[in-house]
Amino acid sequence: MKRALLPVVLVLLAGCGPKPDAGWTGYAEGEPVYVSAPVAGRLTSLSVRSGQAVAADQPLFELDATPDIAADAEAQARVRSAEAQTRDADKGRRNPEVAVTQSQLDQARAAERLAGLELARQQQLLAQGFIAPARVDEAATAVAQARARVSELEAALAVARLPARDDARAAARAQTEAAQNSRAQTAWRVAQKRQLAPLAARVQDVYLRPGEWANAGQPVLALLPPAHRKARFYVPQSAVGSLQLDAPVQLRCDGCGAPIPARISFIATGPEYTPPVIYSNQQRDKLVFLIEARPEKPEDAERLHPGQPLEITR
Repeated sequence: MKRALLPVVLVLLAGCGPKPDAGWTGYAEGEPVYVSAPVAGRLTSLSVRSGQAVAADQPLFELDATPDIAADAEAQARVRSAEAQTRDADKGRRNPEVAVTQSQLDQARAAERLAGLELARQQQLLAQGFIAPARVDEAATAVAQARARVSELEAALAVARLPARDDARAAARAQTEAAQNSRAQTAWRVAQKRQLAPLAARVQDVYLRPGEWANAGQPVLALLPPAHRKARFYVPQSAVGSLQLDAPVQLRCDGCGAPIPARISFIATGPEYTPPVIYSNQQRDKLVFLIEARPEKPEDAERLHPGQPLEITR
């Protein structure tokens, strides 16, 4: 009789052991990336559609850049003008202008030599008593004037070969820098009118159509990268202590095929209630913690759709 009861006892003891982990229910969620332009404008072209997969740096949309292109062309012209002024300030006068001053100097030197010869003749005539001393004084004055003229033109020639003053050159360089910065701003505005995909993703939604006005910072479309898809589920307070960050879990959903390997990426630090009740020892089984898990592979993440019900097991 005792031997007959032994299998029944073993079965009852087996039923008293720990229950297998039945898992939890949850849902898929996506964290979209909203793409907008930092400048306003009319939407002229939309290169993608909802549900389309896009690669990184693929064109998404363009805004009307006509005013900004014109402003950029004006800024480029100002840069060229400022650079030309800077180069001009670093140079002396033009070669033809310097040649004119050089010719005037040569004439002054010849006049100085002639005045010197005239002074020598007048001095000889004075020594012979043929002229009055006043004639010699006049010749000496002519020599002094000729020498002063030579000195003047020598100085003018030296100045003609000098660049502009330091302050003028510094001002010209500052104008060039300001023009270049202004041009960088207009070029940036033109570039921002054409937006590219910041990363590989799938177009989740499109909010504006060609012809509509897009304000600065207003999302034109939303992208959903594979890495931004995750599972959200709640576990009771009795099980949260056994879960750790980066722990592996399995995600299952209708029509997903094989289970999706994922890892826990978030464990809430605070509990929640289901439904809202006043906490008590008798109702602590209703205390749950939010858990998030992300698929390990991008191709598996593509199998998750935001809002889709999921079953999560360890």
